[in-house]
Amino acid sequence: MIRFDRSYQALAVAVSMLAGFVDAVGFIDSSGFFVSFMTGNSTRLAVGAAEWQDAALVAGAIILMFLAGVVAGSLVAAYSRRPRAPVVLTLVALLLAVAAGFRLAGAVVPAIAFLALAMGAANAAIEGRDGAVVGVTYMTGTIVQAGQKIANALRGVGDARWPHHLWLWAGLVAGAIVGACVALWSPAMAYGLAVMLAALLAIRAAMITRSPG
Repeated sequence: MIRFDRSYQALAVAVSMLAGFVDAVGFIDSSGFFVSFMTGNSTRLAVGAAEWQDAALVAGAIILMFLAGVVAGSLVAAYSRRPRAPVVLTLVALLLAVAAGFRLAGAVVPAIAFLALAMGAANAAIEGRDGAVVGVTYMTGTIVQAGQKIANALRGVGDARWPHHLWLWAGLVAGAIVGACVALWSPAMAYGLAVMLAALLAIRAAMITRSPG
């Protein structure tokens, strides 16, 4: 996070909030699977395989869809002549719209698949000054980096900018809380809000890239 402009730091936190929102919606709608947290799905795949349960197939399918989303988002970013963030976030919004369409039609399985595709693509959205792309849908590495920077700060070394990493985590948790509340009340509204949030983030990203400096 420290290699990103402040405007992009805020955008990254907002995309992380979207990821938390969508992950909570997918978790509830799929009865316990993740659409943005593949470590959790990997554990479910392993336990399901050990117990010969269908959960292993479900988790594996979601992981493959997420991977396909990462590939798609990365290719769109690489071949687009426009700035990465607005293009990728537009793709995310479109994939979420497809998911919402399936959910409104009562087709939960393809809806979950497109949620995972969208979350995979979202990880290609934010690029730093040095070309590094920040993952915004998983927080283990972010928390580890925060812990390492806290340790360095206690030793009096480093840049002591660990709060930047915790903001990403806090954004995801806040988004997940809202997503869970909305999904429990109205799944259709939750999907619609996810599309709207992604579209607004794409617009915001376009505004950032067009601003001077």
